[in-house]
Amino acid sequence: MSKRNSQASKQAARERLRQERERQAKRDKAKRQLIVAASIVGVLAIAGGIGYAVVQNNQPTKWEEAAKATVVAPANTSGKDGTTVLIGDSETDNVVHLYEDPRCPACASFEQNIGETVNKGMEDGDYKLSLTIGTFLDGNLGGEGSKNALSAMGAALNVSPEAFLDYKAALYSAEYHPEESTDELADDAYLIKVANTVDALKNNKEFQNAVEQGTYDAWAMKMSKTFDDTEDVSSTPTIKINDKVITNPSSVEEWQTALKDAGVTK
Repeated sequence: MSKRNSQASKQAARERLRQERERQAKRDKAKRQLIVAASIVGVLAIAGGIGYAVVQNNQPTKWEEAAKATVVAPANTSGKDGTTVLIGDSETDNVVHLYEDPRCPACASFEQNIGETVNKGMEDGDYKLSLTIGTFLDGNLGGEGSKNALSAMGAALNVSPEAFLDYKAALYSAEYHPEESTDELADDAYLIKVANTVDALKNNKEFQNAVEQGTYDAWAMKMSKTFDDTEDVSSTPTIKINDKVITNPSSVEEWQTALKDAGVTK
């Protein structure tokens, strides 16, 4: 090989090297641009996600909206927003007033032991039965089972007072009342399952639609507020006879004694 050919080869090699370096530089530049673009997209996505989360967290919950909604009061109620529930046809002035929370285990125990006797006294005309239902356990324990169950109880009350009392008894029964730490009552399907054990509510489409559509959610929130605003009620169950709080009875005998002491029965 001649010197001239050798120099030409070297020059050609240097040109190929230069071109390769230019191509590599372009590839590196493109790669950096892709990385920067991806980083910007990532930052925007994170910012968008945070923004969406903030917006969602600032949205009112279903129950907060219900608290401001127009109240549809169930039949068989009276008073402002239908929050007075007074059951019984007797002309007596005697009133037994129960304050309960659907998730309350002590309420379940009271209903299982004495509930039937309490209802019978109302049916016999010894007194009228008044009920105010609260939902404070949702706040204490988390969840929405008390509110949801109260709304369903409103749907039962709309059917009849008897359906309401039977449904309340079923919800508090040993078979169906859940542990207070769980939130099974937040499930519409569970509430309907329990309702199907009550003759007046079994396969009752109007009742079921009211539960699933939350027809009485706003009413439930008003009822709950009435409970919260009652100054001499701080726990459940609280029982009043003629507006006087009594010691919670643990047996039928203690209940009958409480009625006698209040002058309701002889």
